[in-house]
Amino acid sequence: MAKKGRVFSGIRPTGRAHLGNYLGAFKNYVALQDDYECVYCIVDLHALTTVEDTLGLKQNTYELAIDLLAAGIRPEETILFVQSHVPQVTELHTILSMVTPLGKLTDLPTFKEKVRQNPNNVNYGLVGYPVLQAADIALYKSDLVPVGIDQAPHIEFTREAVRSFNYRYNTNVLIEPQMKAAEVPKVLGIDGKEKMGKSLNNTIEIAATPEETRKRVMLMVTDPQRIKRTDPGNPDVCNVFSMHKVFTPQADVERINMECRRAGIGCVDCKKIYAENLNKALGPFRAKRAEIAAQPDLVPSVLADGARRARAIAEKTMEEVRAAIQLP
Repeated sequence: MAKKGRVFSGIRPTGRAHLGNYLGAFKNYVALQDDYECVYCIVDLHALTTVEDTLGLKQNTYELAIDLLAAGIRPEETILFVQSHVPQVTELHTILSMVTPLGKLTDLPTFKEKVRQNPNNVNYGLVGYPVLQAADIALYKSDLVPVGIDQAPHIEFTREAVRSFNYRYNTNVLIEPQMKAAEVPKVLGIDGKEKMGKSLNNTIEIAATPEETRKRVMLMVTDPQRIKRTDPGNPDVCNVFSMHKVFTPQADVERINMECRRAGIGCVDCKKIYAENLNKALGPFRAKRAEIAAQPDLVPSVLADGARRARAIAEKTMEEVRAAIQLP
């Protein structure tokens, strides 16, 4: 069957993958393989903008590759590679930076959020993060980029960068990508306030043991207004209930909704049920992950082949970019 176009997406190897990655990225990545030519990148260069200790970067990259394969990425048809293994991306990054106004970068809401989270590490790479991201996408002439809603400004920025480049050099070499929003656009952390993220230590890791998962679930914030077990709860504001909608059978979701509102079920019981269903849902993934991890040569082979295939696309694009600019 003919593919509808090319998809590109990148994910940072800043730590163990969590539910936010699984729901907001992995499941979408896997589903898109059926209809699109997919290019998925572990963006280790992007990770350098916020990590201060890179000792674990190589291992995190390896572990993330295992996670993606265990989730269902099919390397025989999908390109899976590491960003720094295709150096053409840094060349295109530099070129696109020449057509990017600085004010546009500092106005992006994601930049402001990173500054808030890391006020003592506002580096040039962090400011230029969207340009490198645009280079990632444009380098592979991607038609579609699956991302969470919070990344929408970055996709629009990429489209503007492509237009600016094409206009400046009177060409149509680069193409404007379209955004595909993830089905679960935002997964809150165990605090119930911030988006689930490794830097905030509010995650539930998908490769954790069932017992580790239960412990993290039991730390989750529920309805903040419900003080006593006998108080009626409000599932509409409960982060645990929002996750029940994803991992718990529909009939049980409706029962929990009703019982919570009339104080027929307590928050502890609600979390225990969620932990059980979450572990059951992640069981096949964890089994597949253990199988892949037991083959130490598999992941390096997949990433090397992916980089080779990615470089072939990247170099062809850069030949066209250099010609459009009329570089000597």
